[in-house]
Amino acid sequence: MKTLIELYDDRPLENVLATEVFRPETTIFLCPPEVAGDKSVQQRIKDYFLHRGLKNETVFLETSLLYADKVMRQLKRVSEQYPDCVLDITGGSDAALFASGLFCSQSNMPVLTYSRKRNCFFDISNAPFADKLECTVRYMVEDCFLMAGGAMREGRVDNDTIWGYMDYIEPFFDVFMQYRRDWNDIVGYFQRISQTGPDEPIPLSVSGDYTVKGERGSRISAPEEALRDFQEIGLISNLNIRRDEHVSFDFKDHQIRSWLRDNGQVLELYVYKICLDARMFQEVRTSVIVDWEGDFRRDNVTNEIDVMAARGVVPLFISCKTCAVSTEALNELAILRDRFGGQMAKAAIVASERCRAITRHRASELNIEVIDLEDIEAGVVGEQIRKLMGLENG
Repeated sequence: MKTLIELYDDRPLENVLATEVFRPETTIFLCPPEVAGDKSVQQRIKDYFLHRGLKNETVFLETSLLYADKVMRQLKRVSEQYPDCVLDITGGSDAALFASGLFCSQSNMPVLTYSRKRNCFFDISNAPFADKLECTVRYMVEDCFLMAGGAMREGRVDNDTIWGYMDYIEPFFDVFMQYRRDWNDIVGYFQRISQTGPDEPIPLSVSGDYTVKGERGSRISAPEEALRDFQEIGLISNLNIRRDEHVSFDFKDHQIRSWLRDNGQVLELYVYKICLDARMFQEVRTSVIVDWEGDFRRDNVTNEIDVMAARGVVPLFISCKTCAVSTEALNELAILRDRFGGQMAKAAIVASERCRAITRHRASELNIEVIDLEDIEAGVVGEQIRKLMGLENG
């Protein structure tokens, strides 16, 4: 195959997968006017191919994918200019697919498609080389953003150094579960007693009053038992408590200091480790920032994804909540999944509270898996994730 024709699709995977598998010399996109006239969109696709090690020529030809006759005329022109061409009908509008069928019935142009369910390509017409060809492409998390024109920024956690903290994550989470009802106050105490100014150095040794100011005029007393448990698992040391007077201790390091001052970090780390331990993903990351425009400008739209993983060509987006799950949280997760993963992507929300029936109903409408307190207490979070990824039988 020298030339591959793609029917441009808003879903990023449909645009790039066949090029990655068959590696043609030229990929021609039949695309709507707004894409044909947008050089930045075109350049992002070209940059993505280069990122993946592909050196194919990429051509964008304007046509209206809503009018079959226009698609047929463009297909005819392309086939005359590029006689050794193959058409991929994985993406595209209904009208474009209809036009492709009409054109191919009048010509011998080979046609192939990709089956998401079976993860392989099929010969639709005159393309025996593609029939039942398994897709062995493997994406990393960053690839999923780049193919959609975005970019990945670093979040609150350094994923390159988190490996050194694996032994702390489960004990940390066990302490969280023990004091789950008081967690906001516990984190609030850590925040107040270790508070520093914007230009001040961040010390690991802290000391302060036994009782500190909370939000809206409240008072927070030192969580003595929790502090002792944190010392026992090695997150803090040199703990000294003088009841009603003074508390001092040392954080293990700046990473642990950051985790103990963040309400949601403990659940995110727990889910991250579960995904790692499942050994079914080629990459798992936590605290991932996606830049929608992909050029790292300060005013770009960004979102944080608590945990993200990739298995084969299927990305998994996970949102973690230590509070009640809101409709807004579900909607945001669905938007991120659809924009940067398309129809192949999976999404789950993991909550340390029990989810209400109305929340589950809305999640079901959005095709989001709900994993809540009951699953955590039953120790089946990993099993639920495996089932979501289609691996319930091991």
